[in-house]
Amino acid sequence: MGKKRLEDALQKINHPVEVVYRSFELDPTAKRDIKENIYEKLASKYGMSIGQAKANTDNMVQMAKSIGLDYQMETMVLTNTFDAHRLAMFAKNKGLMNEMTDRLLRAYYTESKHIGDHETLIGLAAEVGLDRDQVAKMLASDEMSDAVRADEQEAANLGINSIPFFLINKKYAVTGAQSEEVFIQTIEQVLEQDGPYEG
Repeated sequence: MGKKRLEDALQKINHPVEVVYRSFELDPTAKRDIKENIYEKLASKYGMSIGQAKANTDNMVQMAKSIGLDYQMETMVLTNTFDAHRLAMFAKNKGLMNEMTDRLLRAYYTESKHIGDHETLIGLAAEVGLDRDQVAKMLASDEMSDAVRADEQEAANLGINSIPFFLINKKYAVTGAQSEEVFIQTIEQVLEQDGPYEG
């Protein structure tokens, strides 16, 4: 949701902005195959009832719908996302990180695909133009693991412990799924104060 609002905001800013996606796992200890559904997981994690978890999730679904996203939380397949992050990093090296990130998010939130499953990931990668054999070889190895861990370490060093989190020019933070207007105001203010980023 935050990603979509940022993208919508960037359409209205008369200045080129480069967006770089970083890896961040909400639960690095998660297993690849999880029997719990999203409501059970949230209830357990935050000490709330299943009803409260459903109400919170329903609010998120409605917010997503208001900006054109179709979240299917009832059928979402929870999993460990480390290999999906590795795939996004692999795609980054091929100039397809934005496309791969979009595809992974849609597969997870809308299509209820198992994005911890290697065959699923290979199929999604092929859809955005990556070579199936290269992706299969990468997933079967520990390739791109260091890149994912480096991003996660950088997030820890910066004190980031939730998503979405946006860091502009390596010093201005926007946290949470803020409105399109907040992104526009923040980016325009940064451009006015700092000028274009040269990092």
